[in-house]
Amino acid sequence: MSSRMLPVPDGLDGMRVDAGLAKLLGLSRTVVAELAESGDVLLDGRPAGKSDRLSGGGLLEITLPEPANPVEIVAEPVAGMQILHDDDDIVVISKPVGVAVHPSPGWTGPTVVGGLAAAGLRIATSGAAERQGVVHRLDAGTTGVMVVAKSEHAYTVLKRAFKERTVDKGYHAIVQGHPDPMRGTIDAPIDRHPRHDYKFAVVQGGRPSVTHYEVVEAFRAASLTHIKLETGRTHQIRVHFSALRHPCVGDLTYGADPVLARHLGLNRQWLHAKTLGFAHPADGRWVQFESEYPDDLAKALETLRDESY
Repeated sequence: MSSRMLPVPDGLDGMRVDAGLAKLLGLSRTVVAELAESGDVLLDGRPAGKSDRLSGGGLLEITLPEPANPVEIVAEPVAGMQILHDDDDIVVISKPVGVAVHPSPGWTGPTVVGGLAAAGLRIATSGAAERQGVVHRLDAGTTGVMVVAKSEHAYTVLKRAFKERTVDKGYHAIVQGHPDPMRGTIDAPIDRHPRHDYKFAVVQGGRPSVTHYEVVEAFRAASLTHIKLETGRTHQIRVHFSALRHPCVGDLTYGADPVLARHLGLNRQWLHAKTLGFAHPADGRWVQFESEYPDDLAKALETLRDESY
């Protein structure tokens, strides 16, 4: 166990203990609530309950459990994972649905890093043990193109490129309805949902998040949209279009119509990382890669075109 003492920032004044500490420490509200229930959160020397209110300038003392053992990487072939490019510095893949990028607590399915290990590919050792070589991520339910660093130099260069937003990330999404205007920018901060830890939301004071979009094809009840991400927050596209009341088709977590999802045979959001461009870490030349739609998304798009649903 380890203890931390820190003052309550003025910006958290009046917030519930579970919500405020989750924001302050980067933990889930569930974990913070468990710490509070165990008496491991003291506010000005007295145990604080999860629903107590923080006061700016107060003194917090939090006893944190020791980190869990690192999640093990299991070398396991991943069905449907395509290698689009492979050289000494990088490997570019097309990730199938239902595959996480790296292991995490509670995830028992296949992973990109496990699939690469099974293919005999060596990747960079930089980064946390379970995320070595990973410079960006896609949700398990999102398909498409992504790059993994193989050399330590590539890891450093690509991490910097993603941080400095010099990477060109192009997505295609089919969203419900017809966004107005048909071309625009969504600039709205994102943070964890105030009530549901598994979701994110547009939240005042959240992390800056910018999405550029253009409708490229309109159907009766949905629109195929080309998206460029300026930032890369978790669930960013899904959250931003949900906030506009145009959720990704099939994205029931963020308010999509389940009737339309069933009609199109979708069990997940219609969202695909279509293109990825960046300066190659070896020599700085610009490279661009593209991933074709997987079968479930292609079939749903064909249905929309045939029916103008």
